[in-house]
This record gives sequence, structure tokens and C-alpha cells, in this order.
Amino acid sequence: RRIQIRETILSHLERERQLFYKGIKVLSLFFIDEVAKYKQYDASGQAFNGLYADMFEEEYKQIIGNLQLEIGDGDGYLRYLDSITAEETHAGYFSIDKKSHRIIDSKLGDRRERTSDDVDAYELIMKDKERLLDCKEPVRFIFSHSALREGWDNPNVFQICTLKQSGSDVRKRQEVGRGLRLSVNQNGERMDTNLLGEDVHNVNVLTVIANESYESFAKGLQNELAEAVADRPRKVTVDLFKNKVIKDTSGAEQIIDMDLAQIIYEGLITSRYIRKGILTDKYYEDKKTGNVEIAEEAADYQESIIAILDSIYDSRLMQPENARNNNVELKLDRSKLGLPEFRKLWSQINAKSVYVVEFDQDELIRKAISALNRELRVSRIFFKVETGTMTDIQSREQLQQGTAFVKEVDEVYKAKLSPNAAVKYDLVGKVVSETGLTRQAVVSILSGIEKAVFNQFADNPEEFIIKTSQIINEQKATTIIQHITYNKLEAVHDTTIFTEPNLKGQLGVNVMPAKKHLYDHILYDSGNERAFAEKMDISNEVAIYVKLPRGFFISTPVGKYNPDWAIAFHEDKVKHIYFIAETKGSMSTMQIREVEKAKIHCAREHFKAISTDSVVYEVVDSYETLLDIVMG
Repeated sequence: RRIQIRETILSHLERERQLFYKGIKVLSLFFIDEVAKYKQYDASGQAFNGLYADMFEEEYKQIIGNLQLEIGDGDGYLRYLDSITAEETHAGYFSIDKKSHRIIDSKLGDRRERTSDDVDAYELIMKDKERLLDCKEPVRFIFSHSALREGWDNPNVFQICTLKQSGSDVRKRQEVGRGLRLSVNQNGERMDTNLLGEDVHNVNVLTVIANESYESFAKGLQNELAEAVADRPRKVTVDLFKNKVIKDTSGAEQIIDMDLAQIIYEGLITSRYIRKGILTDKYYEDKKTGNVEIAEEAADYQESIIAILDSIYDSRLMQPENARNNNVELKLDRSKLGLPEFRKLWSQINAKSVYVVEFDQDELIRKAISALNRELRVSRIFFKVETGTMTDIQSREQLQQGTAFVKEVDEVYKAKLSPNAAVKYDLVGKVVSETGLTRQAVVSILSGIEKAVFNQFADNPEEFIIKTSQIINEQKATTIIQHITYNKLEAVHDTTIFTEPNLKGQLGVNVMPAKKHLYDHILYDSGNERAFAEKMDISNEVAIYVKLPRGFFISTPVGKYNPDWAIAFHEDKVKHIYFIAETKGSMSTMQIREVEKAKIHCAREHFKAISTDSVVYEVVDSYETLLDIVMG
């Protein structure tokens, strides 16, 4: 968002320098998703800047301070810029609460008419429109939450910045439409062809600073324009056929006159293919089976007439699939809870435990410092600015193909983080939160790493925090493995962990039916889990199994751990009857992170403490690997 704001200011100043001596006031419009991001109020009712307002003022001051004016810019524009402060050059147009007189998120009353519940907001916008066009008015940048809803526009909006996602009721051409007006100068003269001639297209250019890729924005806008330029007909009428060229079975062409058009239209009514101008289900059914009946006089032209009917917009073709049809809620088979095999399995694994870990914190600090110096590499922040232009629309086909927009510039910039940036980072606090170490330990680690390594924080604070925490946690995990022990508790997991959760999924996406599972279906997380379950479900060796719910977990110093499967085998088939399995796509220890390895080690220690040798816990990548282990 900061980059979008910066690019909007740069574009604004460039356009302003070009039009200043023509007497044309340049405005920029920001669309935001909530008022609080522009302005907030403290407990006493005093207003203060929101996130976007602070960002704007910081970027504006920095850009104006570094601005290198082009040759030809005179003292007039310099004085104009010097006379306006960052604080007074932006304003927000929002609904006003009548009681508190505070700006608020506007609310829609009648959505069909797009009217506002707050009349004051509408009047404020309309009354200020004339004043905004005066160069003596310092406001040049406008933040709005409801300009689209209020039907507001201003002819001198030259930049539109979308700091919000367009909702389903707001389309790109609606947003762009706020700036597609011929501008006016200080005398109120419209900058049209009568005044500017061919130069009209150089003056009246709208720049959109979008919050999506160039390709996505350009394609979306062009598709919407294509719909607006020539919508497909929605009803069958006589005029639909009139003057169309049709071919018979031999290829001979004929132009449909009014009489033939009327005959074709009446024939469709007789065949019950249209009702009130809308194509009926009978038409689509007959078309599917190849039995469409056309009036006798036009029967030889059936293929061409069907092609004309196909130009009618059919909303059913665009109807999305109803995903609810495939939704499944897992049902517990309570009879399986009472099976001897499951009861024995459950009695072996349901005990809870407590861990004790003792390690030298100084050792962990040394290892963390060494690992950070060796491994911490933070990428610099770069941003990409893509620029394209659509000067005219030659055809609907051009819009549909996405060739009306022409990309002109594609540049990558190294981000420069402002020293007075509004976003402040509690580096120590964040790392403490992510690692569970004391503030003193985190301070010792961060102050102990090399200066060049620590200086990477300024390049990319968020990535620095994430990677630093990951590396410390990995060192913490390896230290824990060497020093942790588990003790069995009297407390146990109750079978209610199987009855309480409401497990749902979509058949064919993350749910499959099952026979030997504790539930009638299995909710799987990956293709590997699905393949594993399919093999278990048809295996003669397996008596019963269950994908363990999240309520069954093992406490570890690096977070809760939830094993994947609990499996009971037939006693006469295998050596190890009860198995707790963790399925992984790869068995390579290089591909399993240190934290995950620590959790797996903790799970082994837990099951050693609570159960007998008849229970085996292991990480496997397939059912075949599992069988090799249980067969002994």
C-alpha cells in the first residue's frame, strides 16, 4: 500500500507539472476499504491520522524534499508547492455521523438505487466539487470510502489509486469511470477538442495505480469493457433474425427478410422453444439430442438458425457448481468404539504425559548466535512497477483478446525504507513471542550476532524477524532433543475427542469414503495421506484405524504435536499390533525441519513413557513402509 501511495504521488506531480501553466487543477483519488485506515479518534474524541494518512504524509514530504524539477518549471510552480503542506493537501470524503460529527464508514440503504443513509455526506461532496477545482484550494489528494456508492466524480481526477479490493458490486470500469471525464481549467472551460484539438488526448489521461498485477488489471478491465461495448442479446425477437445471412445444406446463402424472420420466430413459438422471448428447457434438450424443429420454410437453414439462437445469453451456462452437493459431514460409527481391537488400542495410547527439559541456556545462546551468523540471509525488498496505456478501443474482439492495453514500461526498484516510517517493529518482543525464550536471552542473541548480519533488519524487518525466529527455534529444538524426558500422568484422553468435533469436507477434494475407519469417511490433508488410507482400508492385516482428531495431542516445548494415525492390526497377522503413524511425503531428514524432528523425537519419548512395547510409533511415507515395520 505504501508503494501504491508513493507511485500515486509521483504520477500526480508529473501530471501537475505538465498542466499547471494551463490552469488545470490536478486531483488524485484513493479508494480505501475502511475509514479507520485514514482517520481515527481517541477516547476524548480528538481525531488523529490512520495508517494511510500517515503513509501519505511521510511519502509526500520525502518526495517533495527530493524532487528535482525539470527544465522549464518556473518559480510559479515552485511557489505553489511551497505554499501547501503535506497535512493540508489531503482530505477524506466520508459519511458524517450526525450525533458525534465524526467520519464513519458509509452505509447503503437502498442498494438498487445506490442512495446513502447519510444525506450530509452527499451534500458535502457536491458542495465542495467547485471549490476543489480552484488552485487556491490546497486539497489535491482525496481519500474516499464511498465515492462509488454516492455516484461522486470530479472532472479533474487524473490519478486513481485502489487501496482496496473491488467488491462483487464494484467493477473496474466503475472505479475507472470516476476519472473518465474531460477536465476543466480555472475559467471553467472544458478541455475538449474544440479548445485543444488533437491535444485533447494528451491532456485528458487517467492513470490507475492498481493493487494487482498489470496483466490482471488490464485483462479484467478489458473484459468488462467488452461486455459493455456489445452485450449479447438476452431475448429472442423477430429482429434477432432480420438481415442475418444464413446458409442451407448446400452452402447457398440467403439474407433473412422480415417475412422469413417472422416465420422463423413463430415456428419457435409453435415448437415451444421460446416463452416470453426466453429460450426454454425444451429447446436446450432438443438441441442436445439433435432434434431441433425449425419452421418448414427455413428447415434447410437449421444449422445457421441454431447458430443465431446460440448468440442469446444463457445465464445457466455461467451458473457455478453448487459445492454443497459434494459436502460431507463425517459420522462416527459408535459400534466400532466398542470393538475389542479399538478398546485395546485406545487403552494403550490414551494416557497423557508431562515433559521435563533441562538445558544450559548459555549453550543455546551460543548455538543460536553461531547459526544466525552462518545462515541468516534476508532478501532486500524490491517492487515492480508495470505501466501500460489504452488510447482507444478499435473493436470488441480487441478487448476480448486483451490487446487494447499496451505495456510500455516494466521496472524493478529497490525499496528505500524511510527512517520515520509509521510501521514500528518490536524486534525483541516479536522474537520472544515466536520462540518462547526470555527477553534477556533474546537480547543476548541479537546483540551477539555480527553487525552485518544484524543490519539486514533495516532491509526487510518482517523477513528478518521470521527467519531469526525459525533459526533460533531450530537450535532450541536440537538442544531439547538431547535433554528432554517424559513422565506418564494419571489423566487420559477421553473418547469424547471423537464425538465432539464437527468434521466436514468435500468429497473428491479432501474427503473419501472408508470401511475400516472409525468414521464413515476420512478427512485427508494430502494426496499421500489419501493413498495411505486407501491401502489401509483394503488391507487384510488392519482391524481398525482412525485419523486422530486435533484433540489428541502431545505437549512439546516447540508446540503441540498431533500424530496422524492410530492403527490396530489383527493379532495373528503382525508382530506389532498397535501402531501410531506419522505420514510424510519424504523420508529424507534433510526435508524435515528441525522443529518437526524435535516434535517427532518428543512423540517417541512420550509413547515410550506411557505404553508397552506392543505400541510402535514411527514416521512412514507409505503403507508398504508401515507393513515392513509391523511385520518385524
